[in-house]
Amino acid sequence: MSEKGTTTAPEDAAKPSPGRRGRIAAAAGILIVAFTLRIAVTSVPPLTGMISKDLFLPSWLVGILGMLPTALFGIAGLLTPLLMRRWSVEVLAVASMIAGAVGQVIRAFAPETGSFLAGSAIALAGMGAGNVVLPPMVKKYFPRRVGLLTALYVTVISLGTTVPPLLAVPVADSAGWRTSIGWWAALNVVAILPWLGVSTQGRARRRKSPSRGTSARASSALPRVVVRPWHAPAAWALALLFGCTSLNTYTLFAWLPPLVTGAGLTPGEAGLQLAIFSGVGLPMSLIVPVLASRLRNPFPIVVFGVSCFIAGYLGLLLAPATATWLWSTFAGLGPATFPLSLVLVNLRTHSHQASGAVSGFAQGLGYLLACAGPLLAGILHDATGAWTASFAFLGVTLVILAVAGWVVCRPRYIEDHPGVVVPARFQGGTTPPVT
Repeated sequence: MSEKGTTTAPEDAAKPSPGRRGRIAAAAGILIVAFTLRIAVTSVPPLTGMISKDLFLPSWLVGILGMLPTALFGIAGLLTPLLMRRWSVEVLAVASMIAGAVGQVIRAFAPETGSFLAGSAIALAGMGAGNVVLPPMVKKYFPRRVGLLTALYVTVISLGTTVPPLLAVPVADSAGWRTSIGWWAALNVVAILPWLGVSTQGRARRRKSPSRGTSARASSALPRVVVRPWHAPAAWALALLFGCTSLNTYTLFAWLPPLVTGAGLTPGEAGLQLAIFSGVGLPMSLIVPVLASRLRNPFPIVVFGVSCFIAGYLGLLLAPATATWLWSTFAGLGPATFPLSLVLVNLRTHSHQASGAVSGFAQGLGYLLACAGPLLAGILHDATGAWTASFAFLGVTLVILAVAGWVVCRPRYIEDHPGVVVPARFQGGTTPPVT
């Protein structure tokens, strides 16, 4: 990881604050961007059979497509904070939407498998950058409504995960698979429009502000700093909280249907269990960020999530064909720590610049860690012929999750750790942090 870190100005005080219309446009922009962040992931799986008739798409390549989202989300998460050294979160939000649109158009018109994979990679990288910029945008425009806005955008991400697979096959049946996966690019374009409005209103406010010259001089006089989240134990803990939550979630997405069908349920019943697992998390997306923002130490939410995971896993392991809906419900409540980790990005940072650096660090490492979950769980099952070893592995990750949650939930800001924030001219890290 580069020791150059993320270079930022420590304050936004010299910048004119957005007016009411600007905040409305920003809220719309945040929510529309949030809705697009899983489209490229969930719009394709229902169509792989149709796509394989036109493109070379064997089973092993479908497996690679399944691993691409978390891998590219992780890589984009680590790289996006470096781009924040040069460009604002608004510019990066627009760039991420452009990448998402271009990638989806490329794979919709792909004449062969290579270009289809390239388009998928571009779209997923753009959406990975979008994952990172949402927390700092909330921090920047709604510093006093972090819990509410986080709850709204996490819920919208869930909706954006659910809607594309529901529409994929009907649209493909009527207009073809290329239209079914390509038309979503239009939504990425729509997501750009609010940010163009925010930018226009911001320039207008600066022109009308009588103190704009003074503000500009004050802004230029502010010392630039480097934010290095990897110097803070709390940032590592946040990455582990996010990563272990995602690892458990993606593992169940991959293996819950085979597990319950192996226990005697029909494929239709297995699909219902997966729907229960994913659906019960929706109210958690609304409740957890608001609740966490009101608690000095939200560690009880971590305890709740880990306890639900354990209850669900024990039920699925010991009695998978009995009251399966109950075990799926418990397991689905476990990822309450996902919205918690996202809101903690802002609750444990002072500024939106630090929020961006921490968001990229935590999500980058977290998504890369999550890649290992489905793969290792499958390897352990194949090696032993049972699910016991797979659940033991998931149990170890839950212990890590609990310890990481205890560390990051303590009421301390990440920038307050020594070595996290240093003047830009001392990027070698030999000078004390700015206080």
